[in-house]
Amino acid sequence: MKASERLGPKTRVFTVVVVLSNALGNFALASGMRNRTTASALDYLAAIFSPWVSLGILLLILWLLARMALLSWADLSYVLPVTSLGYVANALIGRWFLNEQITPSRWAGTLLIVAGTVLVGMGTPRSDRL
Repeated sequence: MKASERLGPKTRVFTVVVVLSNALGNFALASGMRNRTTASALDYLAAIFSPWVSLGILLLILWLLARMALLSWADLSYVLPVTSLGYVANALIGRWFLNEQITPSRWAGTLLIVAGTVLVGMGTPRSDRL
């Protein structure tokens, strides 16, 4: 039986939600905080209520809630590596949409994350609550 056949549909859906909400939330926060100075508490309050930062905060709240749900029915040793694909998504979004320069060593680290995710995905997640 393949790993994808052992995963329940809600596990797959919540894994995608966790990865995307993390990556998109971080993108929105980064976009909202670009060219902003935060020298005082008022600067932080103004930043929080800007549209991009508010969107980022909401997406990261969704990320936290979805991750909590995912952890309630799958092993931590499965969830953390699989959802680490969010780091890959963050690197790609940073490169393509924020024009960040990513060094070859960072790309190598990103590829190691993908390799680790593949190895973990080949294992069996806890199936008693899927």
